[in-house]
Amino acid sequence: MSQSKITKHDLAYMKMAHEWRKLSYCKRKQVGALIVKDKRIISDGYNGTPSGFENVCEDENGYTKWHVLHAEANAITKVAASTQNSNGASLYVTLSPCKECSKLIYQAGIKKVFYTEAYKDKTGLVFLEKAGVDVVQIDLDIENES
Repeated sequence: MSQSKITKHDLAYMKMAHEWRKLSYCKRKQVGALIVKDKRIISDGYNGTPSGFENVCEDENGYTKWHVLHAEANAITKVAASTQNSNGASLYVTLSPCKECSKLIYQAGIKKVFYTEAYKDKTGLVFLEKAGVDVVQIDLDIENES
């Protein structure tokens, strides 16, 4: 993991990602993501179902439905559908990326990933570090902030 200096902008973007996650309809876990390039937010995302689908993320047993998109995937696909590109951008995500999203992050040209909570499977983080993506955990105590 990187020892990069965390700036006030990094903290602000991460706080915004935490606010953005509240838009998710998922009950098990709400995750928010922002893609930032040149100090501008170029995309956002939160975990949820694809556009046009019912906003129910879990099945009757409480398991996440297979078609639910992760916050990072939603943010990256929004960039792909826009006039922006994410080459050299930073990603702020409330939960560290899974291995599938890590591949998308690398392919999208994102160079730095900030996260607060570590996902149970660290394979995604290991992949990103091996691929040369700067990975930084931000210890953000939002509950105790006024």
